Amino acid sequence: MPVKPVETRRLYLQIADKLRELIGQQGFAPNGRLPSERELAQMLGVSRPSVREALVALELEGRVEIRMGSGVYVSSRPASAAAGAPSPDSGTLGESPREIMDARSLIEGAIAASVAPFAKPKALKALRTLYERMAAEVAAGQIPIAADRQFHLCVAQMSENDVLVKTIADLFDERHSPLSSKLRVHFEGDDTWAAALDEHRAILEALEERDPVQAHAAVQRHLKASYARLMRRVKP
Repeated sequence: MPVKPVETRRLYLQIADKLRELIGQQGFAPNGRLPSERELAQMLGVSRPSVREALVALELEGRVEIRMGSGVYVSSRPASAAAGAPSPDSGTLGESPREIMDARSLIEGAIAASVAPFAKPKALKALRTLYERMAAEVAAGQIPIAADRQFHLCVAQMSENDVLVKTIADLFDERHSPLSSKLRVHFEGDDTWAAALDEHRAILEALEERDPVQAHAAVQRHLKASYARLMRRVKP
């Protein structure tokens, strides 16, 4: 019996393929408006986060337009009219933000737990300086991306393992991929960084107390909450 080939394309791209087919069906999008994320997820038997990622991929392609507070609409222009838009098959859209955050939660949580008992005063001082820089930038109404990145790398550097540091840097930098960037433009809110700052403080304090259990838990809470905030905002 022939063996079915394993599907290796990213899940959100597989879902985008199915949505593209559905959009072409007469009557699927009354007045150009697609069903809600919840309805699409139920229809396709997948999660809402995966549907949202697929819809953003289709928007980057120029196939649909996401209108905040209104819904998702079939674009009035053909997909090919989106000048410079990356093709969903080109591999340029980026990894799934959900999978990225899952990977970061797993790896960074383990790193924090392993370095907590042996954290050196100099490293902890550097980490607190980064936290205070983040706090000052948030208070000034700025987005502390650079300090946030350095905070997470500082924890990884406590492991004294260059491979882990590079891995964390690469995973963090996926936030700048076309898919992740577009998701954040649409769905990230003003409250995001205030909450994230509290979570970074919990990580810092757990490491200062050299508590591996709390350090592990604080990192995982932060990364899971970060993605949850992105996905639970009341949008189409």
